[in-house]
Amino acid sequence: MKRLRVPLAFGLLVVLLIFLVVLNTCVGTVALRPNEVWQIITWTGADIDPTAIQIIWFIRLPRLMSAAVLGGALAVSGLLLQTFFANPIAGPFVLGISSGAKLAVALTMIFLLGKGVVIGSWAMIAAAFLGAMLSMGFILLLSGRVRNMSLLVVGGVMVGYICSSVTDILVTFADDSNIVNLHNWALGSFSGASWGDVRVMQVVVKAAFLGALLLSKPMSAYQLGEGYAQNMGVNVKRLRVELILLSSLLSACVTAFAGPISFVGIAVPHLMKSLFKTSKTLVLLPACYLGGAVFCLFCDLLARILFAPTELSISSVTAVFGAPVVLWMMVRRKGARA
Repeated sequence: MKRLRVPLAFGLLVVLLIFLVVLNTCVGTVALRPNEVWQIITWTGADIDPTAIQIIWFIRLPRLMSAAVLGGALAVSGLLLQTFFANPIAGPFVLGISSGAKLAVALTMIFLLGKGVVIGSWAMIAAAFLGAMLSMGFILLLSGRVRNMSLLVVGGVMVGYICSSVTDILVTFADDSNIVNLHNWALGSFSGASWGDVRVMQVVVKAAFLGALLLSKPMSAYQLGEGYAQNMGVNVKRLRVELILLSSLLSACVTAFAGPISFVGIAVPHLMKSLFKTSKTLVLLPACYLGGAVFCLFCDLLARILFAPTELSISSVTAVFGAPVVLWMMVRRKGARA
């Protein structure tokens, strides 16, 4: 039964992913039947509505692709951070890494857009990565002085609040109409993604995910303690640097394209560990990627349709479903210790 659990769990995630992809494609302000969507995608329909073609090819498909790719990236980033800090509450949003990336992107956009300079996707990712690394650097500096993980998490939350407050102030007093639109991005959203954005984010996320897979064995050893990992021949210092770089890159990519998204990086790894009943990194990495994609596709669907035509920010929906998971996890850990 234990041998069957992993393939069955992966099968469940794949089925949910396919179901949500179909649902996200068909459901919206303009409802389309699955056969109509299939005809549009395959160009087999005799009389295809040009408006429906625009909706599917240039709005819904890029959006669901970005939700799946970035959702998976957030979950993997959370798993890497939880491994690094040996803390299930660690995540890019809680530790302030996403907020640092948001501040760097906002500063870059305000400075360059104010001078009439067009910003490319790679420049956005680079700015977000710099901001994420600065926030992570502060957390690492704090971790050297504060051994209590609870206080470290509180420090990360404070960093996040500071960065978010500065970003909100900058956006509030921006003059350019394009910069004012940063407000929607700062709340978190998968809308507005283009196929060019999808191609760039896929390159970055796939490269980082491959790097994480290559670290799966040393990560598994590291989970059993630094001493055990060193005895197994793992270069712990290099592994910690690699975990920092990969998690920051994944978080930066998400923030650059969709803004800060809360609780995905914390909740999804915990859900996958509960679903798969394993701590094997080689299993959890692809599980978290699929789980993050499913989670964000589901939340993005609700953000679009619950109060249509008004759209909710994605972080509002992910917090509603992610925060209870975190609370449940904390209660279970407290009960296990008692």
